[in-house]
Amino acid sequence: MYICKKNAVMIIANPIYDAVFKHLMANRHSAKFFIETLIGEKIEDIAMVPKEYTYFANVKKENEQIEKDEIERSKTKWEILSIMRNDFVATIRNADGERKKVIIEIQKSSKPADLMRFRTYLSEQYKQRDVVEVASGKVEKALPIICIYLLGFKLTNIKAAAIRVCRTYTDMIGQTEIKQRNKWIEALTHDGYFVQIPYITGKPRTLLESVLSVFEQQYFFDDKNTIKEYDYPIEDNNLKKMVEILKYAASDPKTRREMEEAWWAEENEKEYERVENELKKTVKAFEETTMALEEKKKALEETTNAYEETTKAYEETTKAYEETTMALEEKTKAYEEKTKAYEETTKAYEETTKAYEETTKAYEETTKAYEESKKSLTEKDKSLAEKDKSLAEKEKSLAEKEKSLAEKDKEIEELKKQLGR
Repeated sequence: MYICKKNAVMIIANPIYDAVFKHLMANRHSAKFFIETLIGEKIEDIAMVPKEYTYFANVKKENEQIEKDEIERSKTKWEILSIMRNDFVATIRNADGERKKVIIEIQKSSKPADLMRFRTYLSEQYKQRDVVEVASGKVEKALPIICIYLLGFKLTNIKAAAIRVCRTYTDMIGQTEIKQRNKWIEALTHDGYFVQIPYITGKPRTLLESVLSVFEQQYFFDDKNTIKEYDYPIEDNNLKKMVEILKYAASDPKTRREMEEAWWAEENEKEYERVENELKKTVKAFEETTMALEEKKKALEETTNAYEETTKAYEETTKAYEETTMALEEKTKAYEEKTKAYEETTKAYEETTKAYEETTKAYEETTKAYEESKKSLTEKDKSLAEKDKSLAEKEKSLAEKEKSLAEKDKEIEELKKQLGR
């Protein structure tokens, strides 16, 4: 920090503070000089518009005692203007000697984020209906607007301290500039003047630089940047008047207190923004963690669902397996029962076959005996008659046996058919 140790030093208040800038703009003479120097046109008459459109941020005052009569007014809270706005109605005479009545809007801000509020204020200004006196009386008229922006920050790609953005009428077909001006077009468009306060530095060379030099952010006496040394030559009486206003503001206890309050409020706002940014980061990290947990939860639920579906499929497969096993056991049991019946049938068939063989053997023996008997028949003619009766009985018995054998053969065939099934 630069500390001036000279004996004769001019001390002025920093006009970047709203309380100080209000003093400048409240003085009609200083406001007129400041505006006409900045826009480069002569102002014949100027008046501040008695209306405000401001944005307030409430912040708590810290580490400072306040007087009793101020407690009720502040209620331990102080309000700092995030954007300061001053509106003027002025009559301008241009280089061609033409007079025109315009609205001049001055907006001052320390933050690039206030862009949308700039646009909001401008749109509100376009909505206003202005009353102008003419020969026939008072009429409503849309006045042209000139916007002046005092920026407490640097634009990203422009390093000039003062920038003028002017409209140009162009014939789009003929590609030539149109020198005439139209009131209707003038009411719907506006010129803009931008002052980048951080780029105001060094010894002034022109009247515009001299006017802007009071905004130079150097040579302060305190850590709050409220008062500063102004050691540039003053060759213009209007500039001298501006500097005297700033000098008075530097010595005025009320203005000094308002500047300090504004400084504390801005510090609190910075701290609030820092905490808010940290909170946003924390919230973002929490949301990301929550999202990751939700994704993990979703994946776990999907895994659980897949596991449950697998378990269900396994249970269904197990049930089907058990049913198949039961059916197989029943079929095996039926097969065993059929096998047992087959074995019993086979055993019965074998026994029947054995009996049949024995019967056949007996039949063969009987037949052999019959042949022998028949052979001796001639020899036993005498006894033939006697034996005819006995033979007939035997033949009858044999017929009965053959009938029984045929029945057994039939039974055997049926058993074979059953076994074949």
